[in-house]
Amino acid sequence: MYIGNFIHRLIHDERGATAIEYALIATLVVVVIIGALNLLSTDLNNTFNTIANTVTPVI
Repeated sequence: MYIGNFIHRLIHDERGATAIEYALIATLVVVVIIGALNLLSTDLNNTFNTIANTVTPVI
């Protein structure tokens, strides 16, 4: 009977649901950021190299 009560409480207990939702949203945001950076990495690298090559002779 103890296991039945435990499972019943576990199913109906909503404490921590908000924290899990926030963790899932944060994970989704991180995945999107990593995906965007992977798509833009070549362009960003070329842009920074162009800036570095332009600034280097001035310094």
